[in-house]
Amino acid sequence: MAARITSIAVNCSDPAALAAFWSQVLGWEVHEADDELVTLGPPGRPEARPVMDLIRVPDPTPGRRRLHLDLNATDRDQDAELVRLLELGATRVDVGQGDVEWVVLADPEGNEFCLLRSRVSAG
Repeated sequence: MAARITSIAVNCSDPAALAAFWSQVLGWEVHEADDELVTLGPPGRPEARPVMDLIRVPDPTPGRRRLHLDLNATDRDQDAELVRLLELGATRVDVGQGDVEWVVLADPEGNEFCLLRSRVSAG
């Protein structure tokens, strides 16, 4: 029973500029890019996880965290993993996400993370 980090999501005002920084820091390359989202990952391995998603937001909102983890269950569906995470002490969080297929949660200290719908391998 485990979850796996699949994406480190960073809210920012300029995804391309931030991608230039992090690609140099990590030695990663751009796997996907448009005006709103740049995805970085290990060179030559677009299937490798985790990746870093740099997401444009209109204004990194005061009081809202700029960084969060995206998790995918490895051995159960999203609903079953949600139950497990809540039992471990996670709480649901409304950050204005609306009707989406992921679930926004917070750890016991209030750090936000998302539980995505799809299941991934444990490796």
